[in-house]
Amino acid sequence: MKNFGEFWTFYVHEHRNPLNRKIHFTGTFLAMVCVGWGVATMNPLCFALAPVFGYGFAWFGHFAVEKNRPAAFKHPFWSLIADLKMFGLIVTGRMDAEVKKIAS
Repeated sequence: MKNFGEFWTFYVHEHRNPLNRKIHFTGTFLAMVCVGWGVATMNPLCFALAPVFGYGFAWFGHFAVEKNRPAAFKHPFWSLIADLKMFGLIVTGRMDAEVKKIAS
């Protein structure tokens, strides 16, 4: 993939299942809470738990629900950016429309 736009199209295809998106959302939210709590308390354990929640939930969603391989294995940076973008689109209620637009 040459750019994030191409990656995003691939990423959306890999997240068509609404349950997988909900699992990702939960993991990303918990990872953000860990980072925030880590900043507030300067507790290194909180920072260590952030990727456990973020990747743990995402990988479960891919292997158990979507039945595909997480994009983070080959594109970790773009995958993180896409996770955050998807999180924002879910919060604003626009992710389902994005899936319909791209993955149809």
